[in-house]
Amino acid sequence: MKISTNAMQKFENFKNKEKFLPDNTIFYPGIGDEKLKSILTEKINLMADDFKKIAESKNPTDENYQNAIKTGLNRFSEIYLELDTENRERICTYFEELMDIVGLESSDGQLNDFMYDFDPNQN
Repeated sequence: MKISTNAMQKFENFKNKEKFLPDNTIFYPGIGDEKLKSILTEKINLMADDFKKIAESKNPTDENYQNAIKTGLNRFSEIYLELDTENRERICTYFEELMDIVGLESSDGQLNDFMYDFDPNQN
């Protein structure tokens, strides 16, 4: 997997931007709980660090990124029930932004599972 030369700067820009603000382009109202905002921001930024480490490695693979996504989503498990639909969607869009930085096409269903807490491919 080829990582763009400016990916490291994109990771830094991603980490430095304020997160969970209202965003009308995706109909996100913003987060109401400031305490939760800082917790979620920290977890998202850890995910950026994970992706950056993989990108800096000698041989970054889709599997490495998939494992990082799983680890990143698991960080939300203890507060999952506190997250409303809008905040879960926003978390997923942040993950997608990180995936775009490294050119990862799919989360292999992991974001969908996180968002809806079910696998639509299961009967």
